Amino acid sequence: MSSTLTSIDELYFGAGASDAVAVPLHGLAAGQTITSETLSDHALLEATRAGDETAFAEIVHRYRNQITNYIYRMTNDYDGAVDLAQETFVRVYGAMERYRTDYAFSTYIYRIATNLAISELRKRKRRRLVSLTALFGERAETETCEFDPPDAQPLQDITLIERERRTAIASAIATLPEKYRAPLVLRDVEGKSYQEIACILEMSEGTIKSRISRARTFLRDKLRAYL
Repeated sequence: MSSTLTSIDELYFGAGASDAVAVPLHGLAAGQTITSETLSDHALLEATRAGDETAFAEIVHRYRNQITNYIYRMTNDYDGAVDLAQETFVRVYGAMERYRTDYAFSTYIYRIATNLAISELRKRKRRRLVSLTALFGERAETETCEFDPPDAQPLQDITLIERERRTAIASAIATLPEKYRAPLVLRDVEGKSYQEIACILEMSEGTIKSRISRARTFLRDKLRAYL
């Protein structure tokens, strides 16, 4: 299997969401194919390891939207989420030979996506600290910084209120520390079980439940005006 893939867009994504892709597997009789949507993730990965990149295209097809949306919920940046989702698949492809089939592929790919999202959040935090240090350092001796908080009064139009509410929820989630953000998004947005989240984040279910509870409490306080 080639390990030079640098972009998932190098693969072929011609099939629509409801189309069945015929994935040829090495070792089958000549001309025999199996419809990709009938194959498990593990079977597709085995085909990929055997050199069939069409099989990996099906893996991307299955998980691309899920992973992009998950990273977007983590980072509140859609364009960045698209880039990080692509990097997620590039890393899966590059580590194909080391992939273990004794647990679900979804756990594996969400773990990679989570690590990339958290890494991006930490980079942002460092950039903000550097920017704020420079900003206040320049202004400290010459002027006083004034902050103009946004108007907290709710809008009267129902559609606008709902839009503002969704924006407020996304913004509130974006203020959560990553140790609370990841389990909350995995549970309340992605619908993962506590057991799945524990596997993805590699921590106990008790810790997961505790962090989700704290995250929900934090969000209720932040969003009290919308509840």
